[in-house]
Amino acid sequence: MKVLMINGSPRTTGNTYIALREMESIFKQEGIETEIIQVGNRNIRGCIACGFCVKNGKCVFDDEVNQLASKFEECDGLVVASPVYYASANATLIAFLDRLFYSTSFDKTMKVGASVVAARRGGLSSTFDELNKYFSISGMPIASSQYWNSIHGLNIGEAEQDAEGLQTMRALARNMTFLMKSIQLGKEKYGLPEKEMRVSTHFIR
Repeated sequence: MKVLMINGSPRTTGNTYIALREMESIFKQEGIETEIIQVGNRNIRGCIACGFCVKNGKCVFDDEVNQLASKFEECDGLVVASPVYYASANATLIAFLDRLFYSTSFDKTMKVGASVVAARRGGLSSTFDELNKYFSISGMPIASSQYWNSIHGLNIGEAEQDAEGLQTMRALARNMTFLMKSIQLGKEKYGLPEKEMRVSTHFIR
């Protein structure tokens, strides 16, 4: 099994990375393959609603979004991590996720998602909620921990001192592993949930 881990921080070895690294250590103990991908320091623009992906199966901008689409399709779980800016996620990460989720048409049902947030002090819960919405609209179960999936630190490396935050990351990785393995067993025995033909409505009559 494989987990794709997205680092939305512009700092490659900052506090967000420390959280992901703590999770990665547990995944390795559990025999889960991992890959950490850095996107927070990349030049990624937002969606322009051009419709190219609907017709061509990929985004019109051939950058990290298209490069990682196949890895997203193949993985069993996705971890998305971000520092907190003004009670929200890094804008580069949001641009990446908007385009990644919209431009990929493969079925994401029962891939396990987990969001992780890092901050000096506040804005963690709103950022956590923001990131979880990508999973909940895609039929992806959301992995939880012993607390909201957050870690604290301002200067690079300070998250190493957040004992509760680090423990929360380890618990999250263990819970995510259990959920992925349980879903795999369920798919083998029962298959995926039945899907109805999609109904799309709006408020223009």
